[in-house]
Amino acid sequence: MKSSFARSPSKDFLIQHGSDGLRRRVSGAAAALAALIVSQPAIAQDGEPKIDAADTAFMIFATALVLMMTLPGLALFYSGMVRKKNVLATMAQSLIATALVSLLWIGVAYSLAFSGDGAYIGDASRALLTGIGLDTVSPFAKTIPEILFMIYQMTFAVITCALVAGSVAERMRFSAFMLFCALWLFIVYVPSAHWVWGGGFLQKMGLLDFAGGTVVHINAGVAGLVCALVLGNRVGFGRENLSPFDLSLAVIGTGLLWVGWFGFNGGSALAANSRAVFAIVATHLAACAGALMWSGLEWVQRGKPSVLGVVSGAVAGLGTITPASGYILPWQGVVIGLIAGAVCYWFCTVVKYRLRYDDTLDVFGVHGVGGVMGTLLAGVFATRAITASESDPGVAGLLEGDPHQLYVQAIGVLVTVVWCVVGTWTALKIVSLFTSLRVNSDDEREGLDIALHGEALHQ
Repeated sequence: MKSSFARSPSKDFLIQHGSDGLRRRVSGAAAALAALIVSQPAIAQDGEPKIDAADTAFMIFATALVLMMTLPGLALFYSGMVRKKNVLATMAQSLIATALVSLLWIGVAYSLAFSGDGAYIGDASRALLTGIGLDTVSPFAKTIPEILFMIYQMTFAVITCALVAGSVAERMRFSAFMLFCALWLFIVYVPSAHWVWGGGFLQKMGLLDFAGGTVVHINAGVAGLVCALVLGNRVGFGRENLSPFDLSLAVIGTGLLWVGWFGFNGGSALAANSRAVFAIVATHLAACAGALMWSGLEWVQRGKPSVLGVVSGAVAGLGTITPASGYILPWQGVVIGLIAGAVCYWFCTVVKYRLRYDDTLDVFGVHGVGGVMGTLLAGVFATRAITASESDPGVAGLLEGDPHQLYVQAIGVLVTVVWCVVGTWTALKIVSLFTSLRVNSDDEREGLDIALHGEALHQ
């Protein structure tokens, strides 16, 4: 008698379990294919871009971070470095820049910067957000809603205008600053943004500016220097003690700027991808290196590292890494931060006082000089390991044997500086036709908080 355990499987058993295995294999293959599709950029069946939820969520967060850089980040950073009698007036400049530039951006500035195919300026097709619907995407950011791309770019325009105020803090009239912001936005910022990011001639030339070395930092720094020279030095500059009121505010502001810069540089990838992460890492390392270099030089030259030096070095590193952040390896971010800390320190502590120009909060020495260096260094350190993709061989800098990219970067720097000098001077001259640029000496000595706003900090 044969044991039942020794019997061969029946034909029905083989058919049933063979088909189950086949179904499992087919299901697994389908799941793998679905995962592959999800991992690719969202593209509709007709080849048109499609909004991606992950990219959209990431860019909403990045937009909030960049807005935080102005309010409260820059407001605290700047107000902590002025005298007590000007703290509220300095904060008010960041507040009004945010409100004014935001409305002008939605009105027509965004359209002029990011619509149309002109080499030098866009068109008015997106004025008042015309044509932007729920599913509309920009050709510059194809996986997020265009209205999100619009407001993200708006936060860049806001902080650029607010940065300029640091050069003329403690002496520029509030009404003059408001009018200057409106004019300067259209004369200088909007054309630059179009040239570099909106399909203009510098972008077509191949200029590398990942997050704003030219558009933001060179423009803000050079404009600040022109404003400082036109308005003249503060009363008592070089003779009286103009020490900061409360550096603890500046430290808090620096922390907010530092974190916000992750949205500034990381968000400039315009997607939740590896390039955004590399940009964030390079940004953080550059800030660390800049802070250590600046404070180290102070320690050697003055015997003590100041808190002001640490925060200034960190911001110098952040500003300088900005244009190169999405094109380089992390260790190169450290090198750029060290260079930024040393060169910006020299401009702010030596050049400024030798030339005797009163850039109140060192906007030119940190952002202008840092923007120039960072834009040029992008042409030195850009690496195909980061810039290449499946459809693009990428861009190499000088270190990888391509001197042409550095040449393009130099042209971008030169064009931006010249246009900003001319445009800023023009804006100031127009403003001066309607109101005085500067408060009188009595109001300056009393303090702008009382003179311009009728308010003051409690004693």
